[in-house]
Amino acid sequence: MRIPHVPRPRSLAGQLFGMQAVLIAVVVAGYALFTYVSDRSQAEDAAGRQAIAVARSVADTPTVAAAIGTSDPTAHLETYSVKVQRDTGVDFITIMNPRGIRWTHPDKKQIGKKFLGHIGPAVNGRTFTETYTGTLGASVRAVTPVWNGAHTQVIGLVSAGIRVEAITQRVQDQVTALIGVAAGALALGAVGTYVVNARLRRHTHGMNAAELSHMHDYHQAALHAVREGLLMLDGQYRVALMNDGGRELLGVGPDAEVVGRSVASLGLPAPLTGALLSSEPRVDEVHLTASRVLVVNTSPVSGGERRGTVVTLRDVTELQSLMGELDSERGFTQALRSQAHEAANRLHTVVSLIELGRAEEAVDFATAELELAQTLTDQVVAAVNEPVLAALLLGKTAQANERGVELVVSEDSCLDDGMLPGSLSARDLVTILGNLIDNAVDAAQGSLRARVTVTAYTVDTLALVLRVADTGSGVDPAHAEAVFQRGFSTKPAGPGGRGLGLALVRQAVNRHEGTLTVAEAEGGGAVFEVRLPLRDGARASEGALSGGGEA
Repeated sequence: MRIPHVPRPRSLAGQLFGMQAVLIAVVVAGYALFTYVSDRSQAEDAAGRQAIAVARSVADTPTVAAAIGTSDPTAHLETYSVKVQRDTGVDFITIMNPRGIRWTHPDKKQIGKKFLGHIGPAVNGRTFTETYTGTLGASVRAVTPVWNGAHTQVIGLVSAGIRVEAITQRVQDQVTALIGVAAGALALGAVGTYVVNARLRRHTHGMNAAELSHMHDYHQAALHAVREGLLMLDGQYRVALMNDGGRELLGVGPDAEVVGRSVASLGLPAPLTGALLSSEPRVDEVHLTASRVLVVNTSPVSGGERRGTVVTLRDVTELQSLMGELDSERGFTQALRSQAHEAANRLHTVVSLIELGRAEEAVDFATAELELAQTLTDQVVAAVNEPVLAALLLGKTAQANERGVELVVSEDSCLDDGMLPGSLSARDLVTILGNLIDNAVDAAQGSLRARVTVTAYTVDTLALVLRVADTGSGVDPAHAEAVFQRGFSTKPAGPGGRGLGLALVRQAVNRHEGTLTVAEAEGGGAVFEVRLPLRDGARASEGALSGGGEA
């Protein structure tokens, strides 16, 4: 079965040229009709005036009046009338007697015959014009009297005329010239349309109007379908386009008018704004917003000059959360491996004591180990009865011990189960306290009597206070604010980068409208304190980060 050929839509240039041709044709036709009617009327009036002027000039010539008084006026007037007719450009000059009998005529056969037309007004001494069909065809003619020397008697008549056919020909010549001009304008328009079309196709990569329309439809559909954020900036760093994903990731409302606004006016964090305003391309940079972790890529658009920037935004909040959890699991695994090794040593010790016949000493040794573990558990649970935080503290205690750092829960801690509102998610608590403990352990490791002290309590059920102190080298007061910026770290960068943990802590704290401060601890080191309001309805974002990133 043969597929029927679908005609390709006419190109934009063809449509423009067709519209231009129709427009010129309509204008020319209307103007030609107007010109024909108007010029014909004007030409007839001009022909009448010309005929009157010629007829009066002939009638007022003394030789004409003298020749009429002779016995053979034709012999004297024929040559003269032909010469005047040729010189003035009229089609005929007829001189006749008052009864209308011709003395002269372009056709000599008509001499002596009666003039075809009206002569009454002229016989009465008045010049007039009329359009009449005579021996030469339809003509515009003027008839005027010839007076005697005393101007008392009409002794003859003079008629001069121009054929209507000649007048029509003059009008047709003007219309023909007009059509020629129109054809020239149409040809010039065709050349201009071709040039414009070629330039347009060069700028649109050869796509016609229909293809551009389809491309626009696909473009709009893709923008709304893509979940990643897409942001386009012009040469002045103003927003030219932002898709739905970009609005969601940057926290811009769907009804907010952002097109045409500067990036600096969007209220984004300073590091992210700086990345968007940079003229250099950025590749897989991690930036924080109020509630998300974004990977930002920027690429300048240039074509001889800087035209703008294309920005892609990818949400890695959940990925970062999973990476934090993975880091915690790795830490727990290492702690369990180490504890398994220690447990094996202790088990061998118990077995050896039994083989040596010292059963009572073996029981005492095993009981002491169990009491030590149980005492640690009881101490943590008694101070912090909130399950998630208690489990976190027990796990972090084991990790710290493996790294030679003592992690203790202060006696001031008192946090019962059920005191935390539902708006304060467990994942946010793990993000905040887990990152603070990890940084404190890193700082305290290697110091004299390395210790990390954790305090958790509530203030009149209005605020939750989490305080983590270490015995490390402390925080330089000049860096008290910088430590919370993404990328700041006093430790060498690892494979995953540094400087994200405290930034995530501040992000979570800000979501709950809390405060985060750092100060010098008693006896040296640093103490980080977090205060989170416990009122119901406190704003919190779901999907918060968790895990142990490092600052």
